[in-house]
Formats: sequence, C-alpha cells, structure tokens
Amino acid sequence: MEPQSSVGTREGRLWIFLQMPPKPLAPLAKKLMKGVIALELAGVFGVYGLFHMMNNSRDFRNTMNRRFPSVLEVYYQSNEWAGVYGIREGDHQAWSAKQD
Repeated sequence: MEPQSSVGTREGRLWIFLQMPPKPLAPLAKKLMKGVIALELAGVFGVYGLFHMMNNSRDFRNTMNRRFPSVLEVYYQSNEWAGVYGIREGDHQAWSAKQD
C-alpha cells in the first residue's frame, strides 16, 4: 500500500508544522536582557540622583519628609550605616527653628 498524500489537508499542514525546526529564542532573549539591563541602569542612576539631591539640599529633604517619609528614613539610615551621623538631628533642629 502506498501512503496517501495528505498535502492540502488539515492533518497534512499539521504534520508539516510539527516537522519544522523551532525558531531560536536567542534574539528574543537578547532583547529582553538588554531591556532588563537598561531598566536596572535607569534605576541605579535614578536612585543615585535622588541620593545626591537629598545629600545636598536640606529643603529637598524637607520636601521628601512631607511627601515620602519612608524614603527619607532610608537616606538617614544609609548615612548612619556609613558612619555619617548628625544629619537627622540637624534637619530636625533647622525645621523646628523655621516653624517658630
């Protein structure tokens, strides 16, 4: 018996599809990895910029205290962990003197 040709039938197309080699995922993986690295770099530079602004401006720290107190607390704790003390106390003294 000769096998019947199923070209053009639904089963034949499925069989041809199953015989095709899979497309490599390398280009997609490269694009995703580049995107992840770009996001991480943007995050690192953003955090550095925020730290730099908080480190140089007491007024900006006051704004952060009103809007995002948890971020300011992380700033104070990171400085204390690095051995830089007195920023929190100086800020509280300056802000209380400003309110009076």
